[in-house]
Amino acid sequence: MSASFPSPVLTIDTSTPTLVTGVVHTLADGTVAATENTVENTRAHNELLMPTVFELLESTGTKLSELAAVVVGCGPGPFSGLRVGMATASGLGHALGIPVYGVCSHDAIAWRALHATDTLDTTDALNSTDTLDAAGATTGEPSGNVLVATDARRRETYWATYSGNRRVAGPDVGPAETLQPDVDRVVAHPAIAQRLPEKLQKLAAGEATPAVPSARGLVAVADFAAVPQPLTPLYLRRPDAKEPAAKPVSAALRWAEN
Repeated sequence: MSASFPSPVLTIDTSTPTLVTGVVHTLADGTVAATENTVENTRAHNELLMPTVFELLESTGTKLSELAAVVVGCGPGPFSGLRVGMATASGLGHALGIPVYGVCSHDAIAWRALHATDTLDTTDALNSTDTLDAAGATTGEPSGNVLVATDARRRETYWATYSGNRRVAGPDVGPAETLQPDVDRVVAHPAIAQRLPEKLQKLAAGEATPAVPSARGLVAVADFAAVPQPLTPLYLRRPDAKEPAAKPVSAALRWAEN
């Protein structure tokens, strides 16, 4: 958890088929506001990301030049999806002269699950014992052991396990059928959940949290006290295929060059 965060922050995650963008900022009274835009089940991250960002900024009344930082999910996730989000974040950071913080996308998903009332409104109250304050940190230690499982393709699963705010195993990749963690909650896409062992399938069936990060979650797990490091994608294996070198990664890169 970060000790403080610059405001406003743009959040981006392209580690799953769901494109997630958000703007998180502090209000005059010190509370935290988060606005999020998600595009479900898309493989067109490259075409949709920058238009979605501009739409989000317009809806929140935020100018691109006002952004203080970018937080981007670095996976685990497929090569092509991660590359789009991370290249866009890097391009924006370079063009605007602002820091870019990479985070583990599974950490943000787990945070969302453990703070189950992670509502995206103008109040920072998450529940009676756990809140996101203006510093971006949580007060109160959430309980529960959580498995996060997302699609790695090739009939495999990216996974990590958490106890409270701590990651205790992973992220790693492997067949969903072989996972046997001792958890009481499973956050997984339905297509992944149906391949899990029976006990984990039952836990996943009763879980309401989607297996995608939220804007709040991405900010909550970023370490703003640290010096931003070069973004490192969590592929966890060799990419399925590389895109042609001549193909633009993102509209953000073309924009940054102008």
